[in-house]
Amino acid sequence: MSVFAMPDVGEGLTEAEILTWHVAPGDTVTVNQVIVEIETAKAAVELPSPYAGTVAELLAAPGDTVAVGTPIITISDGSEKPSTAGSAAATGRTTAGSTTEGSTAAGGSTAAGSTAAGGSGGAKIGEVTADGRIATLVGYVAASGAVTRRRRKALPAGAAGSRAAGDACSAERSPSAERHGSRSAERDPGAVGSGYAAQSGASPDQATVPLAKPPVRKLARELGIDLHALTGSGPSGVITRDDVRAGARPAPALNGTTPAGVRREPIRSVRKATAAAMVRSAFTAPHVTEFLTVDVTSMIELRDRLRATLEYAEMKLSPLTFVAKAVCLAVRRTPEVNAHWDEGAQEIVYYDRVQLGIAAATPRGLIVPKIPDADRLGLRELATALTALTATARAGTTEPAALRNGTFTITNVGVFGVDTGTPILNPGESAILALGAVKQAPWVVDGQLAVRTVCHLALSFDHRVVDGEQGSRFLAEVGALLADPGLAFTY
Repeated sequence: MSVFAMPDVGEGLTEAEILTWHVAPGDTVTVNQVIVEIETAKAAVELPSPYAGTVAELLAAPGDTVAVGTPIITISDGSEKPSTAGSAAATGRTTAGSTTEGSTAAGGSTAAGSTAAGGSGGAKIGEVTADGRIATLVGYVAASGAVTRRRRKALPAGAAGSRAAGDACSAERSPSAERHGSRSAERDPGAVGSGYAAQSGASPDQATVPLAKPPVRKLARELGIDLHALTGSGPSGVITRDDVRAGARPAPALNGTTPAGVRREPIRSVRKATAAAMVRSAFTAPHVTEFLTVDVTSMIELRDRLRATLEYAEMKLSPLTFVAKAVCLAVRRTPEVNAHWDEGAQEIVYYDRVQLGIAAATPRGLIVPKIPDADRLGLRELATALTALTATARAGTTEPAALRNGTFTITNVGVFGVDTGTPILNPGESAILALGAVKQAPWVVDGQLAVRTVCHLALSFDHRVVDGEQGSRFLAEVGALLADPGLAFTY
């Protein structure tokens, strides 16, 4: 029996939410077969199986938030005892020489079952190596004993689990569930999943922990039901969905009742991370925002001519592509916008290359994947990179590595028909440019009123790094390149 624990998929994150299981108990799985989709604070990730065999039990349900190092599935290989790797990952043991949380072995990332350079050969995802590290999708991290775990509400008095009660349902409990019962109770003391019983050393005369499967626990949380107040009608007293629904009551609101038409959702994953980042940015960096309206008629005419050529005929050539190129060119003359303020080191860090972040709205929230070394790309390569970035973001398959270490961000609010806004800096960057809607408007040309294609630009910058003169010059240069693309030949 092999136990697969929630791995650290990168970024040093401490937890992830189960989105979808692609397997069920009784299914046969092979090594590297995708078995579950999870969502971290950065992105959705598909996890492959490090083991081959038959699925014995799913230890977490869709919607559950699981700490790194916590068992999520058991896979039977025909033996009765759990594998050593699974047991070590599950019990959270560490050995001498374990590394700090989130650290990786020399040589970088590894795939399922692959060997990290300088690490332990043949280690599989979730296994603990001889030096006390867990093999993950991107390398090695400290064994689960060094992982920060999120604790929920404390166990109510008299609610500690009884060993005797756990023995009463042993026929329904798998060996892995029995072994990890106490950890499940620690994560969610209000209930235990799939027949788990508390194994924290409580004496038999103490009250039992309610028995309920993960989907039932989730339903109880959604309905605001205390499982301690319910009597299970299932085998051995297991609480069922019908038991939870029978005990359902309206969730308390500020006025004591639940208003009609009100819906509540927990703050988690991408939305939670975005909120924390925006608050940190807004109250750390002194923002300044400047605005510029640009006549981009020449840019649109150039786009139309390029679309008529064979090289660009099949490409998506949007105004954002031209803005991205203009930003990369203008950065050469104003490097301050491609830098960040390092408070800890009391230094301003300047970057030679532009890691261009593009804000993307997805069903799970706002993310900012980047185009690496965007300043080295031509217009055609930028168009290709933007198309791929957008498709990946909408599909929810953006890699975590693509969401970090950006140096400058563009947010395209114009696609929503919005003229302009005051964007908040992406943490760790000193400037962000908002591109407004590109549309026709009255414009004065050579003293005469004419209809031209115009757009609004808004640049927010960190005034600790970028002075007003520098921010103004950069915004003006971007506008000039969009108004007269021929100026690019002078850069």
